[in-house]
Amino acid sequence: MARDPYLELGVSRTASAAEIRKAFHKLAKQHHPDANKGDKKSEEKFKQVSAAFDILGDADKRKKFDAGEIDADGRETMRGFGGGGGGNPFGAGFGGRGRAGGMGGGEGPEIDLNDLFGDILGRNRGGFGGGGAGGGFSPKGADVRARLDIDLEEAIKGGKKRVAFSDGRTIDVTIPTGAQEGQTLRLKGQGSPGRGGQGDALIELAIKPHPIYRPENGALVMDLPITVPDAVLGGKVEAPTPDGPVTLSIPKGSNSGAKLRLKGRGLADAKGHRGDLFARLVVTLPDTPDAELEKFAETWREKRPYAPKRR
Repeated sequence: MARDPYLELGVSRTASAAEIRKAFHKLAKQHHPDANKGDKKSEEKFKQVSAAFDILGDADKRKKFDAGEIDADGRETMRGFGGGGGGNPFGAGFGGRGRAGGMGGGEGPEIDLNDLFGDILGRNRGGFGGGGAGGGFSPKGADVRARLDIDLEEAIKGGKKRVAFSDGRTIDVTIPTGAQEGQTLRLKGQGSPGRGGQGDALIELAIKPHPIYRPENGALVMDLPITVPDAVLGGKVEAPTPDGPVTLSIPKGSNSGAKLRLKGRGLADAKGHRGDLFARLVVTLPDTPDAELEKFAETWREKRPYAPKRR
């Protein structure tokens, strides 16, 4: 049986969902098999924290665990039958030990509780609920969780990516077009086994920071360096986009901070509709001193002094 999931994640029983998620991400990153190749202890710890998050990361499962309805492995708990209470479905004479006397008073045949529970849990005898092995006492296997980091281009266009689960399995996952930060993909039947069938695999997507583009208010923004002549006179420059480079026209008299819109070159929504990409212009001087530019600047400053407006 797994340890208490609260202890595995190092959080209190009153921890918020955000605190639980933060603790899991920290431990999963620390002990992920890709970062600890050959380290059996880290591999085992990764499995344990993933199993703990499978319980505490699901509001319904956490509620059931706190109420004692499931154990740390996600299995339903069985409560023993009390002796002679009104809620006993087998009659007042049904005790709580291995064998019990006749039902409803008087001496009757002895009943072996192990045999009885074997029937209830489905020894091909119908069980409770009328039919089929296990009846209502055959829970589905536990879900397993994994975090998958994807590139911004993969989030926009979709694709395939390999993910590692806490039990050591790997599988190729299809990233949908317009994948969103924090989106969870559900793979049916890829979880832990159980009497009622396989659980599911839940994969949370995280979009990695990009060296060029950054999301801002639902759009995609990048800084685009331009030369002083292009800023003063205008011109055409090559600009990167997630779909490849394009030629962008710089208006005459452009200042740093001005934004040019590239329609339909930004992020995609869940339906695949593309937003816009904005190029923020940054007027950039040469990396090395330019004597001719310096001479022009001196003359120009003497003849045409001006004070820029503070934005």
